[in-house]
Amino acid sequence: LHGHTGSVNSVAFISDALVVSSSDDCALRLWNVTTGGPLGNATSEHTKSVNSDGMPGVNSLAFSPDGSRIVSGSDDCALLMWNATTGAQVGNAMQGHTDFVRSVAFSPDGAHIASSSEDKTVRLWDAQTLQPLGGPLTGHRWSVLSVAFSPDGASIASGSADKTIQIWDAETRQLKHTLEERTGWVWSVAFSPDSRHIASGSDNNTVRIWDAATGEAVGVLKGHTSWVYSVAFSPDGTRIVSGSRDRTVRVWDRILVSDLST
Repeated sequence: LHGHTGSVNSVAFISDALVVSSSDDCALRLWNVTTGGPLGNATSEHTKSVNSDGMPGVNSLAFSPDGSRIVSGSDDCALLMWNATTGAQVGNAMQGHTDFVRSVAFSPDGAHIASSSEDKTVRLWDAQTLQPLGGPLTGHRWSVLSVAFSPDGASIASGSADKTIQIWDAETRQLKHTLEERTGWVWSVAFSPDSRHIASGSDNNTVRIWDAATGEAVGVLKGHTSWVYSVAFSPDGTRIVSGSRDRTVRVWDRILVSDLST
């Protein structure tokens, strides 16, 4: 699918027929999966601020559970909401972060949005009013690179350049656990479909598996030869997929996790 003029930072399926992508060209694009063609014009309402690499960028996007809306986070420190059908912006920008927005996620019920930023915080937003829900969640010492809701909606996980993962209570906004990666920035976090485990990708070249209830490490997956930028569970929870700076994607059998040393 050709059309972006900068690095593509994030992609997501809206449905079996539609994909949305975001890029360093400061734009989002909708694509028809069947034809491979773009749907309408690129949306580019994010301000063309400049990141540390000298390029503007929309770093993260997520679609609502019902597939009707898309939220994006950018180097302009803001989040924007979009109509997934028309590509039109919905409401005003969500502003509050004071540095680049690195990751965004919808809650499973679509009512809330979580965002993480290089300002070392996680923020929660009302997905209807686009207003912040209280103040920022603070605790990380460096940039927060990834954020995810648990499928049961009870918890939020955030991964940071401070080499930790923090697990927050989604209702009370209180910190429940701090998971110490110790040897690398945490670029990506993902919950298993049953909400019991968290997978994390780090610049120590590994994928680590954690018990979400206790915060204990239960396995480490080794094989990548460079930083692991992205991790995800399969919908049935039996496999984990990881993408790395070593230019490979690896698929792991989660059943083997119990046999791995931490």
